[in-house]
Amino acid sequence: MKAAIVDWGPYLVLILVGFVPNEVWRLVGLLTARGLSEDSQLVVWSLTVATALLAGVIAKLILFSSGELAGIPVGVRIGAAGCALAAYFAANRSVFVGVFAGEAALLIGDLIFAA
Repeated sequence: MKAAIVDWGPYLVLILVGFVPNEVWRLVGLLTARGLSEDSQLVVWSLTVATALLAGVIAKLILFSSGELAGIPVGVRIGAAGCALAAYFAANRSVFVGVFAGEAALLIGDLIFAA
């Protein structure tokens, strides 16, 4: 029994420290935003901030990669992002198609231009 608790311990900590607090704030946001109009200044500002944060994270991943992604040349990473964006718009704004095309371009580029 004790071995099972030790095996599940890190996952329980991850859920309690990472998942539960995030879900509480999502619930608070849902309850708070229930009566807001999509055109309200607060919603527009929140969308703008969220978009800017996402763009910053993507730029950081592309330009200043770490781990295995750092082994792929920067040009290949930028090209894969461009392919993903083009596929996203070509497929009528399908996130799945964009992610799939970007990943495929990244893998192919890594095979061709691997150092």
